[in-house]
Amino acid sequence: MNTVYLLTGGNVGNRLEYLAKAQEGLARRCGQTGTVSSIYETAAWGKTDQPAFLNQVIQLHTLFAPPVLLEKILSIEHDIGRIRQEKYGPRTIDIDILLYGEQVIETPGLIIPHPRLADRRFVLVPLAEIAPQLVHPVYHETIESLLKKCTDPLTVKKFSQV
Repeated sequence: MNTVYLLTGGNVGNRLEYLAKAQEGLARRCGQTGTVSSIYETAAWGKTDQPAFLNQVIQLHTLFAPPVLLEKILSIEHDIGRIRQEKYGPRTIDIDILLYGEQVIETPGLIIPHPRLADRRFVLVPLAEIAPQLVHPVYHETIESLLKKCTDPLTVKKFSQV
């Protein structure tokens, strides 16, 4: 089994429902889910004139190779209603492969570790919650260390429905 860390997120429609559907789809089609972070709310990154995102990191144990896993993830996104219209634009769901074991992959359609993982607080905060001592295979630093160094100014707060 390979241990993979995924980021799920969305800012359109019933955000909580879509995160739940993503987690269910991953468990049903991709492998066994492990530790799951809290849900965090963050202002949009990159294209800021849109609603806030809810994000969550999911640990997944899978037998699928990275390209096959990516195909399955894209299928889950499609089934939840993801339509790719503009880069960094609003979306029902986004599922990114952050880390796949210690693998480093760079192909035209897939880059692992996620190339902007260390630059995004909304990724590092939930990842540090469930795997603070995990070592990034390129930077050779823990997720906790990368979070302390992160200069991303966006506020990331635990989501509360109250």
